[in-house]
Amino acid sequence: MRLSHRLDKLFPYLFVEINRKIAEKRAKGDDIVSFAIGDPDIPTPRHIIDRLCQAACDPADHRYPETAGLPELRQAIAQWYQRRFGVALDPTKEVLPLIGSKEGIGHIAFCFIDPGDIALVPDPGYPVYSMSTILAGGEPYFMPLIEENDFLPDLEAIPERISEKAKLLWLNYPNNPTGAVAGLDFFQKAVHFAKKHNLAICHDAPYTEVAFNGYRPPSFMQVPEAREFGIEFHSLSKTFHMTGWRIGMAVGNAQMIDALFRFKSNLDSGIPQAIQRAAIEALNGSPDCVAEHNTVYQRRRDKLAKALNDIGLRARLPKASFYIWARIPEGYTSVEFTTELLNKTNVAVTPGVGYGSAGEGYIRLSLTLPDYRLEEGIRRLLDWHKARGE
Repeated sequence: MRLSHRLDKLFPYLFVEINRKIAEKRAKGDDIVSFAIGDPDIPTPRHIIDRLCQAACDPADHRYPETAGLPELRQAIAQWYQRRFGVALDPTKEVLPLIGSKEGIGHIAFCFIDPGDIALVPDPGYPVYSMSTILAGGEPYFMPLIEENDFLPDLEAIPERISEKAKLLWLNYPNNPTGAVAGLDFFQKAVHFAKKHNLAICHDAPYTEVAFNGYRPPSFMQVPEAREFGIEFHSLSKTFHMTGWRIGMAVGNAQMIDALFRFKSNLDSGIPQAIQRAAIEALNGSPDCVAEHNTVYQRRRDKLAKALNDIGLRARLPKASFYIWARIPEGYTSVEFTTELLNKTNVAVTPGVGYGSAGEGYIRLSLTLPDYRLEEGIRRLLDWHKARGE
């Protein structure tokens, strides 16, 4: 048989490779403390699960769902955006439920990118932005996110020949992997850039509700002209710990939403309706559970950041997201440092270069592991540092 040549352009998905290495060590009996994967350890809140179970027993929810999602879900999404961000959305034209935001992120490139087109992609960044561009036949142009610029892209540094050819601009704040945040002033600059170069903006925003010390990350949709030039992807995965249920949404520009809907309708049959009804319960319910989760993550953030700085890494204290982006010591590549930690301490972290070449020299650690495991991981790192005599 002959496989598609497009598969030759793909490298193994970062987290799959990390999981493989961890699985190999665990198969040998090693106890691995993993800070590598951003999958919440705290269960989905009980009231959401109760609604899911109730809906699963209803025969009406056993049949094929619609790609567009339940009208009640689109309405709940619009109402949540109104309450949280003060943004009014038309649930019939400006809201589209997704089978997890990753699905929509992967598909939107096919709505804009033709062979040879360019997408402006953050580096370091979530790998799906560049991989979906490549699968659609386009070329990612990587925008370096550097510490000196607070991990915001310098849009004016993009060569004119690139920006004029670009079709999409990808943004992601609060950011994965750096934990950086962006204000409305930056989003306004991005809108001006899009207007000047006639391109669309896709803002990936699943971490707006994972924030600390009273900080409330904004939505790109709060910029007055944002809806003219872009859409925002959001998710219930991080906000309500529903990663396993696979449900998210895209909101914003009606033409972009319609294009994504038309593409999806040819490929999927929508989100199982019981899960949609659980999402409605989550969106319409009390936000108290979100605050409770953030209290846990903030405590973990503070402990882990202190430990990392104590062993000689330079770890920024993130205002949002559940990631810590830490500068590694001189003399290592990020893969070498990650490998040494795994081999010497059985602690797994993610090498920064896995998110792009500008991530070299950093590692990412997730706060999504139980407190007792986080404490064990910190103990191992401190013991390793002490044994090295540093």
